[in-house]
Amino acid sequence: MEPSKMPENSGPIVNRVAQSKLLTFDLEDYYQEGSRVLFDISEWLYEGIILREKEFRAAAEAHDWTRYQDAYVALHCATDAIVPGWAYMLLTVKLSPYAKRVVQGDLEMLETSLYQSVLENLDLSAYQDKPVIVKGCSKKPVPPNAYLLITGRLQRVARSVMYGEACSSVPLFKRK
Repeated sequence: MEPSKMPENSGPIVNRVAQSKLLTFDLEDYYQEGSRVLFDISEWLYEGIILREKEFRAAAEAHDWTRYQDAYVALHCATDAIVPGWAYMLLTVKLSPYAKRVVQGDLEMLETSLYQSVLENLDLSAYQDKPVIVKGCSKKPVPPNAYLLITGRLQRVARSVMYGEACSSVPLFKRK
């Protein structure tokens, strides 16, 4: 459109999203760096389903636990074996001097546990009485439960909570 034919009220283009008081909460910012290991204990079970204590303890004793130094470890059993709780506890005893965290479950459970420890202790005072959007897209493996946890925490302090991007958000909560 030629400048002479532009409507009179058209001034410079204003980015209202950039000017808004909307705060973005990005869960990726709280991702804990480090290797993740899924440790399948079924490999130490007789035929993958029967735990024989003597053999299980021998395998645990002979295993090189140092390779889990500074790793996050999820202990699980890939078969339908009934594994007594002490087996996971024994492996935790072996892993504890090396691993940063050990959980029983899959990698999603591990990520949930990591996010939970960070988010439960996070100071959210900067979001007090402010409109907040929880960023939806992430390049890192943010578990669904992390979104639930931060939504519940933000609801207690924020004026409003939305999900997505500033240009296309879904309202979730607004204080009356």
